[in-house]
Order: sequence, then structure tokens, then C-alpha cells
Amino acid sequence: MQSSSTNPSIAVPGASAQARTGPSETGLTIRAGAALVGANFRYWSRIAPQVRRELRRWSKRASAIPDPRLRAIATSKLRAEHFNAEVAATLATTVPRRHRSRAVEAIVALEVLYDYLDGVTEAPAPDPLRDLTQAYRAFTAIFDVDSPASDAGEDPHVSDGYAGDEYASDGGYVRALGSAVKAAVATLPSSSAVASAGRRAAERCASAQVRVHATTQLGADQLEQWARERAAVEQGRDWREYLAGAVASVLCVHALIAAAGDDALGGDEVRAIDAAYLSISALSTLLDSLIDHERDVHAGDPWLVRLYGDPSALGAALPEIAERAVEQVRLLPKDAHHVMTLSGVVAYYGSAPAARHGAARPSVLELQRELRPVILPTLAVMRAWRLAKSVRSGCAGHARP
Repeated sequence: MQSSSTNPSIAVPGASAQARTGPSETGLTIRAGAALVGANFRYWSRIAPQVRRELRRWSKRASAIPDPRLRAIATSKLRAEHFNAEVAATLATTVPRRHRSRAVEAIVALEVLYDYLDGVTEAPAPDPLRDLTQAYRAFTAIFDVDSPASDAGEDPHVSDGYAGDEYASDGGYVRALGSAVKAAVATLPSSSAVASAGRRAAERCASAQVRVHATTQLGADQLEQWARERAAVEQGRDWREYLAGAVASVLCVHALIAAAGDDALGGDEVRAIDAAYLSISALSTLLDSLIDHERDVHAGDPWLVRLYGDPSALGAALPEIAERAVEQVRLLPKDAHHVMTLSGVVAYYGSAPAARHGAARPSVLELQRELRPVILPTLAVMRAWRLAKSVRSGCAGHARP
């Protein structure tokens, strides 16, 4: 995919370079900065404590899984990847206060479910496409109004449709997570408005995950064929970009759950949110693959870089994807918040130590430069967070005997 020469700036699509430095960009920068401050206040004062409570709840449930292998996957995922749920919950900062707690509950449970299934489906399966698709059934059913959420009093040892396969011994863990998401989403005022798009996004994410994990047994041709066929429907998207976005489409589902907290939400807005967050998901996955390329090579799987041919080719594709994402989020309600989220994705990966050298550095610097000035506050926050994390890790290391 050729990189566009148009600057993926914070300006209105099609604006001139002169206009990008004018009041419209200054106004958006101010609003995005205000959105960042407000989001941080709401997150740390209200949302973060609830996220920690939800994670403790699911950690306790994971520790009770009867099967040792599944219990180890569930507990290790919660221990190593709890940050995923914490970040996902930041999308709930725009949800009205009266609905925010239920949105956070749904987002955290969904992320825990997604991370767990990602670990479970890495194991070989007798029929990979069938069996792995079955494993994701609870994930894809969260917007299924014809399948009611289970009540809290049901037998925790009943599995969610996995009778006869290896996932039946999870003690009802998957079923509990899926039911928690479904029950919480059902209370949100615009849940019916997002149901169709949410179901498609969940199915897109599950299908991509299944196909990616099946490559170890079935090879990569089936993955490429699937991505090409699906990308053909998404006009203007390269199949590799579509694949990168699809595999991380849990972010689209999170965004739609947060949007369901609004009392009035139109169908056009729902479709626009899904499309914008598919672009953000693609940007996130591709940046992650580019920055972790050396580590992935040592692990024997260069992942998306292999599909592009080399790191420079992947890096050359990023500006066009970023440009599309900027154009799409600018058209959304609460555009400043979504611009802040997009900037946060680039700032998170751009502030990583691995982004400072190698093939990733030029691409990351270009994205940061072209997202200025909106990205600057978020980039500063991310760098400060990484520094504090490094200091804490160093102190903990010195404290060990």
C-alpha cells in the first residue's frame, strides 16, 4: 500500500497546510487537551478503583477453575495483561455517570474474556476452524438478544456450550464472563442501537483470532484468503490493514459499548464509530508489530512484518492508515475525545523504549510529528508513566535480597 502524501494532521480532511495551523487546529488542540484532563480525572477518581475491583473479582473466579492448564492460562493472563483491561476502561470516561459503572463492568469482563480466549486458542485443536470458532461463541454472543444472560445463581460448573470438548472443564469461567458482559450491556440505554454493529465487530475479531491461531496447523494461506475476501467489502482497505484491525477489533466492541451509554445514538454514528475504531485498531496492531519486530524475529514469527515484506514497507503504510483514522474520528460526536484516544495509541507505542531505535524509529517519529500538536500532552503523559514504571521496577529490584 502506498503512503499518502497528505499530512494525516488534526485538521479537517482536505484542508490546506495553512489551514492546519489556524484556529480550527488550535481549537481542537485545546479541546483535546481538556478532554485528556477530564478523562484522567474521571478515570483515576471513579473508574480505576472499579477496574481494580472487577479484576480482583475475575482473579478469584479464575483461581477456582478446576482444570490446571486452563486455570494457569486464566490466572497468568490476568496477572500479565491486566493493563489491557485498565486501558480499555478509559473509553468509559465519556459515558454519563449514571451508566458508567455498568459500561466499565462490561468492558473489563469483555477484555478479560478476550485475553483468556487468546491464550486458550493457542493450543492445537483437532479441527482448528470449527473448534476455535466454538471457543469464541461466548465472545460473539454478547449482543445476542435472543440468548438471555444467565442469572447469578446458576451452577458455576456448567460450561457455555463446550460440552464434549476440552474447554468444558473451565468451571463456567467463560460463561460467567460472557454473561456478565451481556447483562451489563443490556442495561445501557442505546444497547439495541449498537447491537448489530457490535455483533459484527465481535464476529470480525473472533474470526481473525481463529484464523491467526489456526496458521500453526493450517498454514497462512487460509488467513490471507479470508482477509482478502473480507477486505474487498471494506473499500479502500488493504487486506493486511484489514487483518491488523480485525484481530484487535475488541477495541471496536469496547468503543461501541461505551457509546451505548449515550441516551440518543443514531445508526450512522454507530457505523462511523466502528469504522473509525477499526482504523485505530489497525494502527495499534501494526505499530506493535513494527516496534516488536526484532523480538518477534527471535521468537520465530515476524507476524505482520512478514506480510508486508520488511519493516520499512510496513512503516510506509502507517501514515495513510493514520490519515484515515484522523479523518474518521473528526466526524464522530465528541471528536476531541476520540482524537485523544487515537493520539494515545500512537503515544503509547511511540514512547516505548523499542521505538527509539531500529526500523520503527523513523515511522514513529513521522507519526508523532504529523499528529502534533494534539499528541504532545498525551505523549508527555505516556513518557512520564513509563519513567515512573521504570523507577518502580528498579526500586523493586533493589529491594530484593
